[in-house]
Amino acid sequence: MRINLASVLVDDQEKALRFYTDVLGFVTKHDIPMGADRWLTVVSPEDPEGTELLLEPSGHPAVKPFKDALVADGIPWTMFAVEDVQAEYERMRGLGVRFTQEPTDMGTVITAVFDDTCGNLIQIGQMKS
Repeated sequence: MRINLASVLVDDQEKALRFYTDVLGFVTKHDIPMGADRWLTVVSPEDPEGTELLLEPSGHPAVKPFKDALVADGIPWTMFAVEDVQAEYERMRGLGVRFTQEPTDMGTVITAVFDDTCGNLIQIGQMKS
């Protein structure tokens, strides 16, 4: 068994696609119209056959209060691995990304948390050697 797909709930699929590709550097894997929404996935360019991230529309009534509560409490929805948190933090800040947590040493990892512009806080992390 392996993880094939993970989701992030986004309030605007087109805005999310621009952010996740243009800013984070993912590449589009699937973009299939499905009525008013799309089956829209992105992958890491380093692993194009790897785990897909579904940019899931957040239209269900339970989503907004759930996401609002996570953001209010500063809780990231998910985490992405990076080689160098400080370098990624500086690159992303240069692109205008708003961070809610600067790079922070957490013992075995260094993490930072940013706003994905689509209603989520996302954490990036680097394992320390």
